[in-house]
Order: sequence, then C-alpha cells, then structure tokens
Amino acid sequence: MRGWERALSVLEALCERGQAVGHGWTLDTEFLLLHQQQAGALAGQGLVELAGREDRAELSVLEGRPVRWAARLTPHGHDTLTYGRIRPRADPAAADTGGRQVVELIPSQMAALRVFTGLDGRLRVPPAEGLAEQVRAAACDHGINRWRLHLTPEQITSVAYGFWLHRMTGSAAEAKRFAREYGALHNPFPSELDEIAAGADAAAPTLGPAVEPGREFSGRG
Repeated sequence: MRGWERALSVLEALCERGQAVGHGWTLDTEFLLLHQQQAGALAGQGLVELAGREDRAELSVLEGRPVRWAARLTPHGHDTLTYGRIRPRADPAAADTGGRQVVELIPSQMAALRVFTGLDGRLRVPPAEGLAEQVRAAACDHGINRWRLHLTPEQITSVAYGFWLHRMTGSAAEAKRFAREYGALHNPFPSELDEIAAGADAAAPTLGPAVEPGREFSGRG
C-alpha cells in the first residue's frame, strides 16, 4: 500500500469511528498503536487533530476511565478524505493494453498540453477524444519530475499538434523533445521537417511579418 493510500485508510477509520459516537473523537482503545502513530504524522499535515489535556479530561469523564489519546479529523482532513474517495486514478496495468503507450512529459510539456486540452470546443482541430481525461488523470513521478500518461496513437498525434501550436507561438523545445522521444511531430512545412527532427536549433516561426526596429507594423500592404 502506497503512502497516500495508508493515509486515506487512517482518515477513513477516524471518520467512521468519529461518526459512531456523539463526541466525534476516536479513542486510544479503538485505534491500534501503529494507527495512532500514523494519525500523529497526519496531524503534522493539518489533517488530524490530537486531543489536548482538557479534551482528554472531558473524554475521561464521559468514558469513566482515563483517556490517554484521542484524535479526530480536521476540516482539511475531511476534505482530503472526500477528494481521495473519488480522485481520478490511472491504472497502469489497464492503460498499457488496448494499444496505449506510456508517455512521460516534463513540466513545461504538461503545462502546454493542459492549455491545449483546455481549449477543446474552441479549436478547429480539437484534441483527440479522451485526451483531456488522460491529462486530468495523469500522475506525476516526483522522483524524476515527469508526468506519466497512457495514450493511444491518435492521442499521441494530437499531443504533437498541441506542441506544434505551442511552437508556433513561441517555444519549440517541447515539440522537439516530444519528437525525439516518441517520434511524433506535427509540421505542415516539409522543408523544415528534417532540420527539426535532427535537433537543429532553429528559431520558431513567428505569426506575422518581421517588423523593422523603430517602426510599427500597420497591417497595410
């Protein structure tokens, strides 16, 4: 079980036990020592509140015995649990089937792809079907600082188109990297294809005619 799964398990247990009693606290006799330690770690993240001396004294009166430890969820803990129950999950085992390929993107590529998929409905050539869902479900491997997606060939082609739009408006690095790593490059200019694929450091084309220094472009012929 991964760290975030263990954390959600502890939050879930605290929530269930807290709802079962009137005071909302989970007591020492209801929680294993290991879970108490894990709850203590979550308290350091603001997700769990540990009972102080006064709270433990009141609980001791209610329980008719000394209560040495008690915990309950904070509002942030409740929200984390609520979100964690429905968060999108990418299933690598399932994603590798059906012609999908694992694609890893650096942060700047992922940022550009989010812009592209966010424009769905406004573009004449929209993102491929299901690409936006894959972007939302993508997981970040913080060890290598890469976002991992599982894409069909059509979605990979669509990503290349999104990076081409990004290139046309300023940065060619994301498209070049994607072409090197996954062999996907959208380019309607065949004469430039070999140069870009070979990694030439040509400047990205601009969206309008060059303007001479000190002279404004009026848009007239």
